[in-house]
Amino acid sequence: MEAPIINFEDTRIAFISKSDQDLRRALWLFKMIKNPFLVKLGTGLIQFAIKARIPVNWIIKPTLYRHFVGGTTLEECQPVVESLNKYGVKAILDYSVEGVQDEASIQETLQETLNSIRNAAGNPGIPFAVFKPSAFALAHLFEQAEEGKAPTGELENEYYRFKSRINILCNEAHKLDVRLMIDAEDSWYQHLVDDTVDEMMLRYNKEKTIIFNTLQMYRHDRLDFLKKSIEKARSKEYFYGVKFVRGAYMEKERERAREKGYQSPIQENKAATDAAFDQALAISLDNIDKLVIFCGSHNENSNRYFASSMIERGLAVNDDRCWFSQLYGMSDNLSFNLAAAGFNVAKYVPYGPVKSVVPYLSRRAEENTSVAGQTSRELNLIKKELKRRSKQK
Repeated sequence: MEAPIINFEDTRIAFISKSDQDLRRALWLFKMIKNPFLVKLGTGLIQFAIKARIPVNWIIKPTLYRHFVGGTTLEECQPVVESLNKYGVKAILDYSVEGVQDEASIQETLQETLNSIRNAAGNPGIPFAVFKPSAFALAHLFEQAEEGKAPTGELENEYYRFKSRINILCNEAHKLDVRLMIDAEDSWYQHLVDDTVDEMMLRYNKEKTIIFNTLQMYRHDRLDFLKKSIEKARSKEYFYGVKFVRGAYMEKERERAREKGYQSPIQENKAATDAAFDQALAISLDNIDKLVIFCGSHNENSNRYFASSMIERGLAVNDDRCWFSQLYGMSDNLSFNLAAAGFNVAKYVPYGPVKSVVPYLSRRAEENTSVAGQTSRELNLIKKELKRRSKQK
């Protein structure tokens, strides 16, 4: 089977869903994000304003929020879902409210996540639901967790409550036949999440892949973890769901390792992370009879490698066991060109109240500033498309 030609430089396809005004707004936004001083100053001022209860919606909603977030509610996200789906790109609506600290907030997030699962069940443009597991326990469970050790005492009770809430979500997903992805967390309490997800997979993935774990491949132990997870799924006769990302907490992980005096869980360099990511894709494709792969990456090489590896193994481009994904507002050249070539693509679309999504938006701005070449890449592609359009007028 011959691999389809994917041109990630094709800006006509990349920005087919964007108007000229949308592109000019994005151009301005990425120019601002490219300046580390402005990003640091801006995010600091916004966070201060929220704490001081100074209105910030007027500046955030038409700029960062509009570009990176689908809306404040599931209903408000529907036009985004329909716009993406028109071009073969699916959506995953992610309730991105962070910093939950009390039982009332946990229950509110639990209900909203249940709503998102039910919303996905009735919408072919939304093939997955997702949640961040740390939203379902009080912070002290994770703050006091010790790597590799089961919680004891009061922490054990909180851990039980955490698992019960995760089970409610997984049970609903299973009942409604909605694939459910569980995001990764910091390394020192990721084992609590891994153990819980394993339980859920054993319970709900007997007939097909419903529950997914997330592996951050900048951790040097994740390849071994993947191999053992696949072995466990085979021996206990359930299907495995895996989402691969490079990782989101590198500096925090390294700093904590230095402070606590243990070996950093992070790979030595980016090359090692890239190699591990692609190797994880290869291992998973070799076991495709037992799992569903979700490649969450903005790296062109990894996306191209995954696509070509599928074809080499004789898989159809739209094989439902293989998915590509990028964040909403970023890397449209990957998402839309992959979708145009027939591959399964889903954009991660965050949603939630403006002030509650600020931590997420701050990370997006900071990541675009710090990831080498990311913002320049976005800017160059937007400029190229605006120039192409101006020549056609």
